Amino acid sequence: MLQLRPGCECCDRDLPADSDQARICSFECTFCAPCADGRLKGRCPNCGGELLPRPRRPAAALARHPASTERVFKPQGCGP
Repeated sequence: MLQLRPGCECCDRDLPADSDQARICSFECTFCAPCADGRLKGRCPNCGGELLPRPRRPAAALARHPASTERVFKPQGCGP
């Protein structure tokens, strides 16, 4: 099950579980669309993997399996 992290690793923007602005790689590194599409050019700065839209968990499933509250913030890997 995806971790559904609550924020962008580059800019720390909030990314709620139902956000259509979240992008992830296969390791679940999480970024907002502006950072992923702009400064990162669709590539994860941690693993080099492709950043794709994060699937959204249906509300009923989200109630049983809530999103993560663990924030990962690593702006040093995101460039200027």
